[in-house]
Amino acid sequence: MLFLVISTNYNTQFPYFRKVNLYLKKYGFQPPKLSVNLDQPVGIIIVIPCFNEAQTLATLVSLHSCDKPESGFRVIVVVNQSENIEGEIAQRNKQTLQEMEDWKSHNPDFPLVIMKELALPKKHAGVGLARKIGMDEAVHIFHNTEQDGIIVALDSDCVVETNYLTAIENHFRTFHNSPGCSIRYAHPLDSEDELINNGILQYELHLRYYNQALRFCQFPFAFHTVGSSMAVRSSAYQKQGGMNKRKAGEDFYFLQKIIELGGFTELNATCVIPSPRVSDRVPFGTGKAIGDFISADVHTFFTYNFNSFRSLAVIPTWTKKLYLGQNPIHSNKSVQDFLISIDFENKVKEIKRNTSSFSKFEKRFFSFFNAFNVLKFTHFMRDYEFPNQPIEKEALRLLEEIGIEHTPKNTKETLMYYRELDQKKWTL
Repeated sequence: MLFLVISTNYNTQFPYFRKVNLYLKKYGFQPPKLSVNLDQPVGIIIVIPCFNEAQTLATLVSLHSCDKPESGFRVIVVVNQSENIEGEIAQRNKQTLQEMEDWKSHNPDFPLVIMKELALPKKHAGVGLARKIGMDEAVHIFHNTEQDGIIVALDSDCVVETNYLTAIENHFRTFHNSPGCSIRYAHPLDSEDELINNGILQYELHLRYYNQALRFCQFPFAFHTVGSSMAVRSSAYQKQGGMNKRKAGEDFYFLQKIIELGGFTELNATCVIPSPRVSDRVPFGTGKAIGDFISADVHTFFTYNFNSFRSLAVIPTWTKKLYLGQNPIHSNKSVQDFLISIDFENKVKEIKRNTSSFSKFEKRFFSFFNAFNVLKFTHFMRDYEFPNQPIEKEALRLLEEIGIEHTPKNTKETLMYYRELDQKKWTL
């Protein structure tokens, strides 16, 4: 996984620079290790957490081929594993370290720094902690060089378009008030294994269907939260307490904190190409989904029933009534049961008591009924009301619901349409 940080040349006009050491003291996993005595300006710091990884060099080569940003860059690879680990994984990490050292010696113009974190506490060792170590090093460097950088996540088995670095740099210069953004991604669909192609087609369609379903429901946090395709300002990273140490799903939980700041954006001018390979490094995500798909008896990806989103879409329309003290009752009993389970009525009353205007109430409401509760809602409705359905069927139902006439020839055509749809903003 890669993290990159981009200077926006704002320097000391940002007061957070006086407080950054407090962030590291309070939230840092360990004291910073890297030198800040830089030979040249560094506006971009790419951090690559690397664990049991065989494709890191492809990622480095891809970045080496990118158009160079004006602000300069540095790459930090965090090769990590838990304490006392032995066997094949330890050997793979050792081999990766040697491969990167060799590659570095043959590419002296590429500013690569390799961190060896080979004895992390077993309780916390994982992708979240590895990301955090690298991101906190970026915070340390930016503090000492008085810059508010942009930290961008990119997985170590991805490749990127050649304008990747410059597109990110230009995006944050243009949207100078944005705390972060999601970056366009697209899995490769040219594997020699047709089963893998079929699996990644359906899995990516599921991700895009879910995002578009949240837009259909008119939730303000309808953004992709893919770990390989996100970017945040260093100041926003610190303000929201930095990266968590979760072993999986760390990207989803982290990005929700950034999205809540408001002004979150989408970057579609470049693209990340994640690997569609099978992986067991984390308990969910692309690699796990493809592995499950291949090993299943029926090669159909099941997703959330669109009826769940139809039921969910009613709730955002309640905000004005709730602010005025009314208590709407949903026509679906399962929805009412879910609202009771999250103490909806009392939470809304508490929000009302602590806000002085509708705009503030609405912001606080969606901070409560956020992406976490929406995910809980879809799982609740799946278990008690609307069982999961084949992804292509539900994806077509959503297109029909929003008035888009689309008759695809196959799953790939449906996915291509959703990719285009994700780059558009539409309202009902």
